[in-house]
Amino acid sequence: MTPRRWFAVLMGAALLVQGGQVALGNEGKKAGARFATLEGTAPEVAQARALAWLKQATGNDAAKVAQFNQIWKQEDRPVIDRLADTFALGSPAAASLLRDARNPATPAPTAVPALLRDAKQPAFFRANLALAYARALSNRRVHEEALETLKLFDADQVIDPAGYLFHRAVCEHSLLNKQAAVQSVGRLLQQALDSPERYKTVGALMLLDMQSWKEKDLGAVARKMTNIERRLQLARGGPQTQKLQKEVISRLDELIKELENKAKSGGCCNGGSCPSGGESQGQGSGGGQANKTPMGDSRVATNGGTGNVTQRRIKKMVEGWGSLPPEQRAQAEREFEELVSSLSLAHQEAYREYFRRLQDQDRRIP
Repeated sequence: MTPRRWFAVLMGAALLVQGGQVALGNEGKKAGARFATLEGTAPEVAQARALAWLKQATGNDAAKVAQFNQIWKQEDRPVIDRLADTFALGSPAAASLLRDARNPATPAPTAVPALLRDAKQPAFFRANLALAYARALSNRRVHEEALETLKLFDADQVIDPAGYLFHRAVCEHSLLNKQAAVQSVGRLLQQALDSPERYKTVGALMLLDMQSWKEKDLGAVARKMTNIERRLQLARGGPQTQKLQKEVISRLDELIKELENKAKSGGCCNGGSCPSGGESQGQGSGGGQANKTPMGDSRVATNGGTGNVTQRRIKKMVEGWGSLPPEQRAQAEREFEELVSSLSLAHQEAYREYFRRLQDQDRRIP
């Protein structure tokens, strides 16, 4: 299958699981305008508007105009990059803003810069600088401030609507805002007809991924854990991250209790109703012989171990974890492995994640 054919199948599948169409947002604009086709600004038009802005911002500085001409000769670079360089050339504040956003060693911002909110600045300057700034933050996984920056404007206000919608969708998807992400991807696929194939492909994949999201399953816990790890990498271990950590621990407590209740059934599947192909442990099939059909990983195994794995025993292991000498810590880890050995592979992973997160909680949460 050719790449183009593969993409057509992928996007068709993504739209199909959305019921044939993706609902588009209408905040801040008339609904009809949001359904209009979005096209990127032609390079020559963007260049003309950028030059007009630069002349006004610098008082028609001849040296700056000469540098501008050199920037726009680089036709192999994206228009938004050349435009961002133009803004940096004509505005020291914009240059500082973009430099910090692109530098991974610079602490992540905690608010949208005042320059982007300054209504006295030309809308062309603010909207496109916001796009360049948000894109740089998104590439660093600073999704919160990137998204808040993009929300100041809409796709039809920038020279690259596809880039706007793509990076907005990436931020919303990463922050687990499913409804908003679906709307942004929908607009990317249905309105931004000249968007690059890579944007459309990733957008379709995001749509398909979100169809598997459930509110309280292990997948939801894992996604929230990923978000926590991202925040910690950005040195954001404050109240919001701690709140997310506590939510993860609480949900894992609930999942563990559910597993314990199943284990207490004494070997019956789902209260005595076993799936086809398997029977309760200890019950024979024909002549009283025990069923020897292998047990699937999706079930709680009860044919090994005591079945009394408890939240209390696991939490006890991590009390004073940091003060344990190496040999006692190794012994605790071995005991933990024994406690979960009677579970299915999937549930073993849940317990291991829980154990690791409890250790993290012991270190990070007061």
